[in-house]
Amino acid sequence: MNEDDLHEPAASNIDAPRRKMFRNKFATPRLSPDAVERQSRIALFAWNHLGGDAAIAFLNTYNLELEARPLDLAIASAAGCEAVERAIFVKAGAA
Repeated sequence: MNEDDLHEPAASNIDAPRRKMFRNKFATPRLSPDAVERQSRIALFAWNHLGGDAAIAFLNTYNLELEARPLDLAIASAAGCEAVERAIFVKAGAA
């Protein structure tokens, strides 16, 4: 080994782009604790009454009677969550 092998290669004159050390990982606002609770409650309610695939389809598809996507309506307010629960109960009874 010669002395040149022990030295690290010279750094490039071009610096790597700087990255932010601390950045917001979320581009959208986070849900409030109440909204998270309603989301969890309605998802479990739908899962138990409609079954897995039907619950996912129902919660994520625009509903004409509710005039909204059920999951969005349930998250938005307690009254919306109750309306979605009633719609799931009706749908489960009709199935």
